[in-house]
Amino acid sequence: MEPTAVRRWMSRHPLFQDVVLAGVIVAFGAAGELSGMRGQTDGVITTRDVLVLAVAALAVVTRRWRPSLALVATAVAAAVFILVGVRTPVLVPAIGIVTYTVTSRVDRRTGLALAGPVAACLYLLDAFASTGTAWSPQSLGLVAWIGMTAAAGDAVRSRRAYVHEVEERARRAEQTREEEAARRVIQERVRIARELHDVVAHHIAVINVQAGAAGHVLERHPEQAGQALSHIRDACATVLDELASIVGVLRQSEDDTADTADPATEPVRGLAHLTAVVDALAAAGLTVERTQLGQARELPAVVDLAAYRILQESLTNAHKHGTGTAHLTITYTADSIALDVANPTAAERGRTRSGYGILGMKERAAAAGGTFQAQAQPDGRFTVHAELPAPAAKTRTGQQT
Repeated sequence: MEPTAVRRWMSRHPLFQDVVLAGVIVAFGAAGELSGMRGQTDGVITTRDVLVLAVAALAVVTRRWRPSLALVATAVAAAVFILVGVRTPVLVPAIGIVTYTVTSRVDRRTGLALAGPVAACLYLLDAFASTGTAWSPQSLGLVAWIGMTAAAGDAVRSRRAYVHEVEERARRAEQTREEEAARRVIQERVRIARELHDVVAHHIAVINVQAGAAGHVLERHPEQAGQALSHIRDACATVLDELASIVGVLRQSEDDTADTADPATEPVRGLAHLTAVVDALAAAGLTVERTQLGQARELPAVVDLAAYRILQESLTNAHKHGTGTAHLTITYTADSIALDVANPTAAERGRTRSGYGILGMKERAAAAGGTFQAQAQPDGRFTVHAELPAPAAKTRTGQQT
């Protein structure tokens, strides 16, 4: 059997280790008794010697079961042997082993509270038995031995606690990483759902209006139905392209890098595409009065996409719930871009707006670090206001570009 396998088997059978250790102590103790130990013993194993060996073996075997009780019982037995005049050198290693076990399993204060009194009592008893006074240099070895084994046990306990703390931190870090990964998955799902809503809701609204117009003029003015059907076809092609872009991103491998990704598959829109949205809504019957204040400039990607989606959703809602007109204002300032959409609300359609459109616009504005407000005004208009941070780029001379 390989050494590693032996150690693994021994670690799974601690009682066997204690039995072997007890056997070694008993064997060395018996050999010491027979050898006379330089006059410390009589060279004969008596009944008292057998009893001492049995106590030492029992202390070692039971040290894992009840270590504190084993230490106290062994100390009491050693004290009794000292009082009756029996030399007990074989109990010294047993007491040290049990002390090590105790201090390696309990906290430092408890270990010292047990090992300290045991060492003091045994020292005093051995000193008085040897010299008749409280001072005995040869008895100091017993105190040193107990102190050394107690320190070793405390060191092992401290190392074990440190390793456990490191493992616990690693486990918590792994759990945190898993929670972060799950949170990011949820955020990505919300982002994808928002993208799908923005893409589908706008174009379906256009398709719905154009389909209604086509059905209205089909019988009386069939030549006008072709124009409505053309708008439906264009809206369908656009929404299919955008859905294909989103699905293309979802199907990309995690190993794909930004350098190898096809830019055509990235579902990124911006204010540069706003004209197409306005033209599509104009074809569907919504008149948009567009105003721009300030000099247009390149925006951060997150802000550009958020601004585009907010205006797209706002104009789509104005088309669905309004009277056919909307006023759009884009204001560029030195530190931000402000978006305002206002439209009269059709009384028969009500002023309450439900669904996920407004919630999605709020989330987009918040994700870009901006603010968003949407509310019905007392004069019958519904207004949308969003302000997104977009600091103008600085030149090296400190002037705005």
